[in-house]
Amino acid sequence: MEILGTTLRICVEDLESSVAFYERLAGGKAMRFERGGVSVAAIGCFLLMSGPKEEIDVLRKVGATIAVQDVEEACAVLTASGARVIAGPVPTPAGRNLIAMHPDGSVFEYADRRVTAT
Repeated sequence: MEILGTTLRICVEDLESSVAFYERLAGGKAMRFERGGVSVAAIGCFLLMSGPKEEIDVLRKVGATIAVQDVEEACAVLTASGARVIAGPVPTPAGRNLIAMHPDGSVFEYADRRVTAT
């Protein structure tokens, strides 16, 4: 499994003011979408999330998003290495993802950009 990069996940109260700051910091425009009642803005290596407390509390448990070429391959490598897949793989607006807990208890999202036909 090749790791292509990582995205820092940041839960924020005020998405609009946070987007303005991170757009200036990263020198680019935010790509925005909604998922499960949570507003998301992706800017460079930052993923800003804002929404209902119950949803944000769950999202805070995921340390980072790790970009991979293929989520199915990542799933196989993770489980063979002793990680536990706790959600997914599932389709997302940008591809597919899964959430895995490593043997040390840390939790990460693994995502690819392979959009599947629905």
